[in-house]
Amino acid sequence: MNIDEKARLSKIMSQRGLCSRREADVWIEKGWVFVDGQQVTQLGTRILSSQTIEISKAARQEQKALLTLILHKPLGYVSGQAEDGYRPATVLVTPENHWPKDPIQQSLPVGRIHGLAPAGRLDIDSTGLLVLTQDGRVAKELIGDHSLIEKEYLVRVEGDMIPGGIELLNHGLKLDGRPLKPAKVTWQNGDQLKFVLREGKKRQIRRMCDLVGLRVTGLKRVRIGQVRLGSLPSGQWRHLASDETFS
Repeated sequence: MNIDEKARLSKIMSQRGLCSRREADVWIEKGWVFVDGQQVTQLGTRILSSQTIEISKAARQEQKALLTLILHKPLGYVSGQAEDGYRPATVLVTPENHWPKDPIQQSLPVGRIHGLAPAGRLDIDSTGLLVLTQDGRVAKELIGDHSLIEKEYLVRVEGDMIPGGIELLNHGLKLDGRPLKPAKVTWQNGDQLKFVLREGKKRQIRRMCDLVGLRVTGLKRVRIGQVRLGSLPSGQWRHLASDETFS
């Protein structure tokens, strides 16, 4: 079998949804990965896609301990790294901001939130559901190149929509010279639209509305896949429940 028909073990592990590529490298170095029953500890090892991969109990336990949180991001916080004097949303993950109605009432020891990162962006002037995770599998599911997870938004607008604007919002607009994927856009009432998207270009909804004569005055994300914001108060967070999945 030609070596060109093989791929890096870490890449195949990621493709199979076992973990992220970075996690795979850590596990390989720790001796937690077995290919066809043989322990692999060499980074960069290449295997055939047909070979069997197993991970140790220690890897599964470490993965199970990874946090995924749901945060109701308020206005004025950035979803990623601090920028332009604004604070990142992760600073809200404190014991004081833990939603009292969270079914999982586990404490957060000092240092427990290390590596917690947003799985998708939410602009500083937008509010709503933000997923923060340490789990590379969750990040890949939500923001990977082939992700088809729906994101639902309630959008307040003002202005006069051009003729055929709703049809264009659903399919037919371009941003940065590239056609957008089909969306589901409907009027909720006289000044509010519901957007359901399967992609997330920078300030996409605001730019889409600009193209049809509308200006966004408020934007709130209320659902990602099957996970809803629900009654989680602004500025508070909860754990992703063990029986919740995005897809």
